[in-house]
Amino acid sequence: MQTHILGFPRIGKKRELKQALESFWKGTLSTQAFIATSMELKKRHWEIQESAGLDYVTTGDFSLYDQMLDTTLMLGAVPPRFSKYSGDSPLDLYFNMARGDAKHNIPALEMTKWFDTNYHYLVPEIDANGPWVAGIHPVVADTRLARKLGYSPKPVLIGPFTWLALAKAQGSSLKWSRLDAIVSAYASLLGTLSAHCDYIQIDEPVLCTDLLPEEARKHFHSAYAALNADYGKSRLLLATYFGPLGRNLELAVNSGCAALHVDLVRGKRQLEAILPLLPAETALSLGVVDGRNIWKTDFSKIVPGINQAVAALGSERVLLASSCSLLHCPVDTAEESALPDHIKKRMAFAVQKCFELTSLRKIVEQNDPSVLAENVAVLRNSVAHPHTSIAAVRERSSSVTPAMFTRLSPYPQRREKQHWLNLPELPTTTIGSFPQTASIRKTRLDYKQGDMSEANYIAAIRHEIRDCIEKQEALGLDVFVHGEAERNDMVEYFGQQLGGFCFTQNGWVQSYGSRCVKPPVIYGDVYRKAPMTVDWILYAQSLTVKPVKGMLTGPVTILCWSFVRDDMARSEVCKQIALAIRDEVQDLEKAGVRIIQIDEAALREGMPLTAQEAEIYLKWAVDAFRLSSSGVKDSTQIHTHMCYSEFNAILPWIARMDADVISIESSRSGMELLDAFTDFRYQGAVGPGVYDIHSPRISSVEEMTELLRRALRHIPKEQLWVNPDCGLKTRQWEEAYPTLENMVSAAKRLRGE
Repeated sequence: MQTHILGFPRIGKKRELKQALESFWKGTLSTQAFIATSMELKKRHWEIQESAGLDYVTTGDFSLYDQMLDTTLMLGAVPPRFSKYSGDSPLDLYFNMARGDAKHNIPALEMTKWFDTNYHYLVPEIDANGPWVAGIHPVVADTRLARKLGYSPKPVLIGPFTWLALAKAQGSSLKWSRLDAIVSAYASLLGTLSAHCDYIQIDEPVLCTDLLPEEARKHFHSAYAALNADYGKSRLLLATYFGPLGRNLELAVNSGCAALHVDLVRGKRQLEAILPLLPAETALSLGVVDGRNIWKTDFSKIVPGINQAVAALGSERVLLASSCSLLHCPVDTAEESALPDHIKKRMAFAVQKCFELTSLRKIVEQNDPSVLAENVAVLRNSVAHPHTSIAAVRERSSSVTPAMFTRLSPYPQRREKQHWLNLPELPTTTIGSFPQTASIRKTRLDYKQGDMSEANYIAAIRHEIRDCIEKQEALGLDVFVHGEAERNDMVEYFGQQLGGFCFTQNGWVQSYGSRCVKPPVIYGDVYRKAPMTVDWILYAQSLTVKPVKGMLTGPVTILCWSFVRDDMARSEVCKQIALAIRDEVQDLEKAGVRIIQIDEAALREGMPLTAQEAEIYLKWAVDAFRLSSSGVKDSTQIHTHMCYSEFNAILPWIARMDADVISIESSRSGMELLDAFTDFRYQGAVGPGVYDIHSPRISSVEEMTELLRRALRHIPKEQLWVNPDCGLKTRQWEEAYPTLENMVSAAKRLRGE
């Protein structure tokens, strides 16, 4: 059996890519040095795969920003607004499309979540009349280099159907009319790559969803027939992941590709359906090592399926692989020295997962029971640890009653009782965080390392809170926030104060571009140890007569943005988190905080890719939010915020959350997300973002006024709030303050109209 992975994390074990990117953008790192850092990371990652005993090293998985953007430029699908100011080098155009062009005030490509992960991709735009001038994909040079260095490269490409399905156009028919030209460009690229490799991996995760329209499905076989034309010795490996193939099973098994990869972690039960249908000449790549979590693979559960495939196909037609790219995992557990032994022994990051694949091959091919026995013993001892299961937490969770999911009165009655706020039309606010300055980061680091006393730390954070309140007073915002200076991350901050969580030192994963997150680890039952936010919010409120929002992260987002234990249903873990947040909500209300925002940025992201599984998930996810938010008086206003998401299909579920105010990210889409609100007649208040916080651009008054005018076509003025797309922690005050000034001016202008 051959072994491979679908992709490796590109950020580096010490976030070298992040540091190089940000230095390059600031102009403190030359282009030559930036490219040299990237090259060193690629070589290091190939060496890891080779030393683990994998048969192939993956190329094309490394990107300076985003693989979808790499594909977009290879096809030449550059929106006209970028062509006029493409810059002096290809990197200028590349990063202008990713981040926007501040000099010429050109907005970036829209960004949204990659299927149900926390990775963000850049959405391709297909213009009706724009000509495409094909470019060069970086996978070509990388594959040639890997071959020159003595490796067996396996290039990976985002597939044409996935790229088109996720692209944005004026209409579906416009998108799919480009298919023939796109397939031709791919065929040319495959011809270039074929001389350097045995397999070329074509990623089509869209086949595990319901996103392919019938128009696209009927062209799938002919398109792949063109792609599978004879290109010398190379063979196409069609990679599907993030779920079972479902309705697209026939398309996948009959694609004509030399091999098919299937995700047996998120599509556990599909092997029996696939084996009888697989053509005699097709190999099967089994995605048996979880590419999206940090726990060791339970070999005892995996080996029977591998043996089943080998018995049906023969070992020469079976490949062992990660379920998806390891992009979603940290790099190496060797960097972790502070974790409790019973937790670390149970973990496997990207490096360890490469070795797991060769261990599985050894168990099956050599019938070696010692490797299996060692794996079973480690997992058994970790699960049996007393911190894993807490009786009181489980008893409370099992005693939740239906009344705990429901507010005292329906929204119209609550709205009348919330008039005490005395807010103007189109009230202005921000989402939560303010810029995280170097001073703030140093304060937290000094306190964490013991170089600052608790008293001095509290004084320093209070100073930052006071500064934020003063800035909001000067801006003329209507509802304030405290700025979140005490929080390094919206999930990690809460995880540090909840039982059942632990934290890595270097467990970083890429969210987008240079943005990396270090997800908490949920290893045991979850409970709140003590109040987590009350003192900070009360101090902020003491500085102003304007209302200050209590800021919390919701249970679904804490779940989705953590590495979650795999020995308990996710719905049950989420319920435990919801009860902990419920305690915090009630303490905030008792302390006099009357506006409480419970962010559920990841609600849409966590939704499974098939309709049946999505329905099950949305039921327990919405219940978890309601459990956290419903124990308050009618006069307390509950807000929630949701990040880049396609809301149209789930708006009824969002309505069931029963929040008083929701804020959503919509500036990059030009308010298109609000189309659904016209048909559905959403009764709560809505704050569609008018300030794209992921770009260094300073949005003008005119631009934001126009976005608000578009919003008013869908949302009555009595229900419309004005706010940025998301929190401002990643921005600089030099960008954020003038844009917030313009946002307030836009709201005032529309009030006048």
